[in-house]
Amino acid sequence: MQLTFATRPSALARWQSARVIQLLQNAWSGLECSEYVITTTGDRVLDRPLPEIGGKGLFTSELENALLSGEVDAAVHSLKDLPVEDTPGIVVAAIPEREAAYDVLVSADGWTLSNLPEGARVGTCSLRRTAQLLARRPDLIILPLRGNVDTRVRKVINGEYDAIVLAQAGLTRLGLQAHISEVFPLEVMLPAPGQGALAVQCRADDTETLELLAAIHDPLTAAAVGAERAFLLSLGGGCSLPVAAFAEKNNGTIILTGAVISADGKQAIRLSAVDKEPHKLGERLAELVLERGAEDLLKACV
Repeated sequence: MQLTFATRPSALARWQSARVIQLLQNAWSGLECSEYVITTTGDRVLDRPLPEIGGKGLFTSELENALLSGEVDAAVHSLKDLPVEDTPGIVVAAIPEREAAYDVLVSADGWTLSNLPEGARVGTCSLRRTAQLLARRPDLIILPLRGNVDTRVRKVINGEYDAIVLAQAGLTRLGLQAHISEVFPLEVMLPAPGQGALAVQCRADDTETLELLAAIHDPLTAAAVGAERAFLLSLGGGCSLPVAAFAEKNNGTIILTGAVISADGKQAIRLSAVDKEPHKLGERLAELVLERGAEDLLKACV
């Protein structure tokens, strides 16, 4: 049996597809796997912030098209890049065990958020990260930041920024964790829904691939990120919205914390809820934050 995986050309995407292949080959002796590299819109357009060029599906739609056409058998994504609405004919067949979901600060001078100089230049294109940074440090100058993880790290090392914010998982996967100057606790910066997790898609009617991928699926991770993504979906589903969420499964129940933050960081609605069913939990927490006025904060960002 052989599987072909669609992946993006970045070092992180290649690491992620290689990791999925390694997990599968550990589970299924004799399984042969290959990669099919696809450059997506998000990879090609690097001079504009993501919300300006579309937001949803910028890193995933071309891979999904290759999957639907039969060019590949599966596709590997960072789960946080995957739109929350399922593409017809495609399913997420496996979500392996999650890496750390935290955001981190990278600074060549070893700055932390609390001791960055006044008016420091901090790079990120995420409204979610921008809002939470400004909530703590309204004096910061937030500048757009695009490019692959290694490119972004080089930019801060070269002095284009005083600091940048990235996902801890990406740096760890690429062996770049030595550049981390601060890991943000969840109280300071709540991550994006699905951050730190991978998603492996295949065609919904491909029973053979579905069976193979089931061997690397982690139900605990799937339950947690399922609640986070249900929260985001119930609030509109946009990956560029200033929406944050983190869930953990504990003793049969899921604890979900979600937040909606104004773009300037001056207002935030942050609540937690507990339930056993991921979708029900995400939907209920979304209702609670909407009751507290989250809709007005979201409309202001559109």
